[in-house]
Amino acid sequence: MQLSRRTLLTMLPASALLAVAAPLHARAAGRPAPGGADDRAGGRAGEPATDHAAILANALAIFAGTAESNARPELGAKLAAIASTARTRLTALDGAGPGELFKGLPLGTSDANLNTSYLHLYEIALATRTPGPGASDLRDDVSVQRRVIDGLTWLHDTYYGDQSKGYYGNWFNWEIGISTSVSKTLVLLKDELAAYRPGLAATYLASMDAYLRNGEDGDVDLDSRFHTGANLADITTNRILQGAVTGDDARVSKAVADQLTVYATVDPYRPKHGVTDGFYADGSFIQHDSVAYTGSYGKVLLTRAVQTVKILESTGYIDTADLVAVVQGWVADGFAPLVFEGWMMEVVKGRGVSRTATGYTDVAVVVEAVVDLSGHATGTDATALKGYLKFVRQTSKAALDPAVFVSPVSVARYADILADPSAPARDLGEAESHTAFNAMDKTVHRRPGYAFALARSSDRISKYEYMSGENLMPWFQGDGAHYLYLAGQDQTLAFGVDYYTAVSPYRLAGVTAPVETRRTVPELYGTAWYDNPEHGFTSSSESQNTYVYFPRGTNTLSGGARLGTYGAVGLVLGDDVAYAAKQAGELPEDFVVHRNASATKSWFMFDEEIVVLAAGVGDPAGRAVTTTLDTRIAAPSDTVTVTGRLRDGAPWPGGAGGGGTAPGPVSWLRYADAGQGVSVGYVFLDGDREALPTVALDTVTRSRRLVRTSNPDTPVTKRVFSLSVDQPAGARRLSTAHALVPNATEGQLKAYGGRRGHGRGPLSVVANTTRLQAVEHRGLSLLAANTFTPGTHRAGRLSIEGAASVLLRTAPDGTVSIAVSDPTMERRSVSVTLRGRPLRAVSSDDGVRVRRVLGGTRIDVDTHQAHGRSLTARLRRVLS
Repeated sequence: MQLSRRTLLTMLPASALLAVAAPLHARAAGRPAPGGADDRAGGRAGEPATDHAAILANALAIFAGTAESNARPELGAKLAAIASTARTRLTALDGAGPGELFKGLPLGTSDANLNTSYLHLYEIALATRTPGPGASDLRDDVSVQRRVIDGLTWLHDTYYGDQSKGYYGNWFNWEIGISTSVSKTLVLLKDELAAYRPGLAATYLASMDAYLRNGEDGDVDLDSRFHTGANLADITTNRILQGAVTGDDARVSKAVADQLTVYATVDPYRPKHGVTDGFYADGSFIQHDSVAYTGSYGKVLLTRAVQTVKILESTGYIDTADLVAVVQGWVADGFAPLVFEGWMMEVVKGRGVSRTATGYTDVAVVVEAVVDLSGHATGTDATALKGYLKFVRQTSKAALDPAVFVSPVSVARYADILADPSAPARDLGEAESHTAFNAMDKTVHRRPGYAFALARSSDRISKYEYMSGENLMPWFQGDGAHYLYLAGQDQTLAFGVDYYTAVSPYRLAGVTAPVETRRTVPELYGTAWYDNPEHGFTSSSESQNTYVYFPRGTNTLSGGARLGTYGAVGLVLGDDVAYAAKQAGELPEDFVVHRNASATKSWFMFDEEIVVLAAGVGDPAGRAVTTTLDTRIAAPSDTVTVTGRLRDGAPWPGGAGGGGTAPGPVSWLRYADAGQGVSVGYVFLDGDREALPTVALDTVTRSRRLVRTSNPDTPVTKRVFSLSVDQPAGARRLSTAHALVPNATEGQLKAYGGRRGHGRGPLSVVANTTRLQAVEHRGLSLLAANTFTPGTHRAGRLSIEGAASVLLRTAPDGTVSIAVSDPTMERRSVSVTLRGRPLRAVSSDDGVRVRRVLGGTRIDVDTHQAHGRSLTARLRRVLS
């Protein structure tokens, strides 16, 4: 059977994309398509003039809307915003002083101001091309259009055209940011440019090509580390528009072919052009080679991909249906698990966590992309996407204003979707789910009342991202920091920029950190980066990326297994690569590095509990260490209480609102914020007796500028609750064990009582060492284990060889389900023996072999190049 191109693209991305791109490369080179194929997967050869006209018309509709869309009453706010912005920019244009095009944006040394100046010109031009009865009175105003063109000319002649004076600051502004605004402006003003400055478009294309310095001969270089993922999508989208404006079909064809590479699922073992940026089979998205980035660059790529579908509609370059299924997969597998009640989770936002825009704003970008994608999907696919949009709207705790959408057409389409009764509101995933984003060292566990997101790191994935004065104190964000999102809460009051502002960077929820004071990059070096060209450190050098902006860890073990909706995750804390390189004498003397604390940690995620084990917690340098079990923020006016019981039955001595260190072993504690109507319980299981928790409840006021140099100097006042275990300097290493219980009542927590966690509650700690950590949940008949070292490890019925993550569940009928993964991503196979009566395989994944051995059943799992994926089997007793 011959597979369709769409099926090939979904099943075999790399080979399929090569096949689809071949005719485009031929078209760009002016050759007949290979093998006699026509220029288009859809079945007709493209006519360049017709195709270019279609691209321009499609792009104009995206940016300015159509007469039909803009006549809709839902467009009032959007059109008013376009007009108001243009008027504001014209006023600034009128008030410009020497060395400025717009008032307040001095030029000559600030690439950011130059980039913003080009953006402002685009915003004025947009108002002159926006149709409809509610459009601005600037519509078709030739004098205003010529002012924009004069502005383009002046900027080029004075600050942009001279290559010897440009390309200072951030490479992104020169290769992507400025080109994006210029390219869209050229589309909007194509006709007036031809009449007024007929050579300006070609002049700008030549300069934009020259500024593509990370490219090859003024074009994309797929082997460049700068031309990957979202960046590549931005560059190629610009070049598609540029080619359509100037009638350069080769430019358009080559750009489309280049952009197709971002749709391929990344194979980390056989990367194309050495690129590891993009979407992975497990839904992970990586940019900058090692940064988990779905919520920032990922949403940029999503937007560009959908815009490409729209821009190329009805042209002869590619059948856009080929791309729709791939992008829909990104939404379902990559984005939807990370959106909780309309909020984008912090674990995938990189340095964006320090920005004042909220997680709700991030999701608005995703919503617009899904709105437009649904218009190109068909059948049940389209219904699912529309239902998801309604679900996000219904569950979000912030009203989404469609006026923030880029395209007026999207605003109208969104209104139609909300009014369509044929697509009921429904999430793209299940309410109970566990998503192991092992390719980017992140985990998301969801239940109807909460979502738990865990940030890990390794020698594959960065501990954090700092750049350009953003996310100034990120040091522990990838060291097991967790985010517990509670249903019904406005997440701006629990997380976002105010969480990072109010909470100490050393006391993020879930983090083990040495007690010390670190300085930010600007404090250390006086600039936003470490400047030392003699040793290879410039603002965008590979050394800067490796050691300053987004350093990886040195630990190899980070990952876990998933069995249905349950999960186990392990992490061994490690130093970052900068510390290791400094010890090896590979970094300059004045380069400052930090040593991490030590801990081996596991998270076992069930229905009502997330169990957290830690062993070997301490510091090799003898420093004091703080392990923060949880941290939450509340408004200063909220009534926050902490209650609980000690193991001997005595009440928590801190009283309803007090803190302090427990005088003895604690059974449970409960945090409650009456103002938000939320609560979290903490059940203390089998741990060292000296691992006594400390509760702090402080009112803190800090400026948002503390975490990002360009944030407004806005003071934030929060009540900060912190639950920690504190070790003094020189203390021996210890272990801790506790369970987080979201939305817990006191009655529910009392049910976990009993000495050392073994009473009426369902949880038992089977082992908690640096070799083996395991928990049994009797209510679920579930045994979960993480192993960290070579050798044989025994946990209950399980014997596990070497480092692994394993989940074992027994059904009421005796059927056993098992999931195994390799959290190191380095092992060829993992072997597990299940002691007891022999079992046979009912079903199993490829690569799983089951056989009877003396005293039980052996399961051998081929983990070679599985990239942390869980492999599963269902087993049943062998009948005698």
